[in-house]
Amino acid sequence: MQTSIFRQYLELTKPRVVALIVFTAVIGMFLAVPGWPPLVPALLGSVGIWLAAGSAAAINHLIDQRIDRLMARTAHRPLATGALTPNQVLIFALVLGAVSMLILLVWVNWLTAVLTFASLIGYAVVYTAYLKRATPQNIVIGGAAGAAPPVLGWAAVTGDVHPYALLLFLIIFVWTPPHFWALAIFRRDDYSRAQVPMLPVTHGVEYTRWHVLYYTVLLLVVTVLPWLTGMSGLFYLGGALVLGGVFLYYAFVLLNPPDEFFAMKVFNYSIIYLMALFAFLLADHYLAVPTLPQGMPFVPA
Repeated sequence: MQTSIFRQYLELTKPRVVALIVFTAVIGMFLAVPGWPPLVPALLGSVGIWLAAGSAAAINHLIDQRIDRLMARTAHRPLATGALTPNQVLIFALVLGAVSMLILLVWVNWLTAVLTFASLIGYAVVYTAYLKRATPQNIVIGGAAGAAPPVLGWAAVTGDVHPYALLLFLIIFVWTPPHFWALAIFRRDDYSRAQVPMLPVTHGVEYTRWHVLYYTVLLLVVTVLPWLTGMSGLFYLGGALVLGGVFLYYAFVLLNPPDEFFAMKVFNYSIIYLMALFAFLLADHYLAVPTLPQGMPFVPA
């Protein structure tokens, strides 16, 4: 029974999604410094970011409980099945969020705490409670919150936000639409039943397929920017072009897919793509550490 309850609470945090969030945040930490990032802010920053992401995920479960009951992909979630009550989920989310902010404010720095809190609100409230139900461009606009982790990681170990951190943000921001729209194509009946205005529901599958292709082309261009700006070297560039080329191939085939399940193949590859791309960034960073451009770092007002 205790194990079952633990698993229910763990599921509230969307562990696989949060793992990718923390992974990109940690890469941001390593890319922010020429050597190894300082241990305490790196370790506690990772924990704080993980807790905040888990809190946002739990709030997402709470707000989306009606929708989750109607969708096959989410019908097993703790609130949808009644395994947990809304009050339990709310308290859990608030505790995770409060502990996250405490860790980041006391042991990391105020900038990371502020940016992490803004990301939490952006995903849990702005995207989940409003954008998701308001516009088929929900994932484009709301993707800003999901693209923040590398910036949070960078800020955690340096106390500022360098333009290179914003490049990492831009990569994930542009990656998010083709990643999520591939899933939305496959799950369009679910979204239609739940009355969520995802792009395949409001504009059709063919229209969405073309937009997956457009954003994939844009993503390929954006991923060259770290090399063009001197942030990364040829090792990263080669990896980015190969990974992007494969993604582009998938996007082209998606225009006339061999079967209904091909959209899920695109979705699954997009996850591998992002992890591998950031792994290339990390490897390239230690093969030849670039010199950061001189000038004042960007710090939000």
